[in-house]
Amino acid sequence: MSTSPETSPPAAEPDPAPTGRRRRAARRGLGRTILDYALTLGIALLIAVLIKTFVVQPFYVPSGSMRPTLMEQDKILVSKFHDDLKDINRGDVVVFEDPSDWVGSEFPEPTGARAGVQKALSVVGLMPDPSQRFLVKRVIGMPGDTVQCESTDGPVKVNGEELTEPYISPDAGACQAEFSVTVPQGKFWVMGDNRYRSADSAYREASGIDGFVPEDHLVGRAFVIMWPISSWAWLNDGEKSFSGVPEPSARADQVTLRRGDLAAAA
Repeated sequence: MSTSPETSPPAAEPDPAPTGRRRRAARRGLGRTILDYALTLGIALLIAVLIKTFVVQPFYVPSGSMRPTLMEQDKILVSKFHDDLKDINRGDVVVFEDPSDWVGSEFPEPTGARAGVQKALSVVGLMPDPSQRFLVKRVIGMPGDTVQCESTDGPVKVNGEELTEPYISPDAGACQAEFSVTVPQGKFWVMGDNRYRSADSAYREASGIDGFVPEDHLVGRAFVIMWPISSWAWLNDGEKSFSGVPEPSARADQVTLRRGDLAAAA
């Protein structure tokens, strides 16, 4: 018996336009990829802006007024979880907007390309806004508190309680001028840790200028040094110095100041 040889199936007809379809599919895929990246970037920027607006914001330290706690060019993170002054305590390190030209011309606003880059980075919270000038100091007096320095070589007293302040610069004392003030409602009193090199509330008042900071100028509480890594530290030890301070006996409606000689400050 003879058998017929096996026959192979006919070859498939070539697609007349495979290249065009592949190109269109590739373009659609590229378009979807670009859209995905754009949406992801937009969401990331939105989250960054929300975090900067409501949660935390980075700042840098421009001067030595907070030595030895903070050094020049330290980068700090500031918590914005606060309801005016209700969540701020004596001893906290805070950032606030310049109340009335405290910064002066010592740290001029950046200009040119540098200002543009900083402005762009400020939108997503990577830098402070160059059009706003900020200061970092330690809260010493809250509304109603009486803050005193009875002599330039003496301690600071709050509501009659003498403070022990381990955070201040060991090269100078706690008081750069004699004063006695009662903090008005809606304001707070700040001092730098490097007292003789800090243009703070005490310096302003002793110069005959209002040294109180309005609460609506408060940005938030600094809680950590994030850069340089070698200086990483929490900023939460200041409250211990105020643990024995009694609450003020009356609301603040008077402000008095006994001006004394003022040491040089910067």
